[in-house]
Amino acid sequence: MKFVKDIKADDTLDLVCRMCPLHLLEPGEKLACMKEGQVLEILTDYDGALEDIPSWCDKCGQEFIGIEEDEDCYKLYIRKKKGNGDGKESVSG
Repeated sequence: MKFVKDIKADDTLDLVCRMCPLHLLEPGEKLACMKEGQVLEILTDYDGALEDIPSWCDKCGQEFIGIEEDEDCYKLYIRKKKGNGDGKESVSG
């Protein structure tokens, strides 16, 4: 796990008290509305997310920045890469 501090996020997704599979579905929806290079902060208290979110980022082509541990929850940071958030390139036509 890569621990970080004081990351500036462009948007926050609160997934505290939510478990699988929401912690994997909702970030993709949120990233789809964000611009390339923006940072999404995910708040969660679900321990499984500490492994699931970085793996999801690898699979979907998003950049996992790291984790910050807070008193009440974890903060996971993802930088939006190209595409719509699910790893598939957007196609205009």
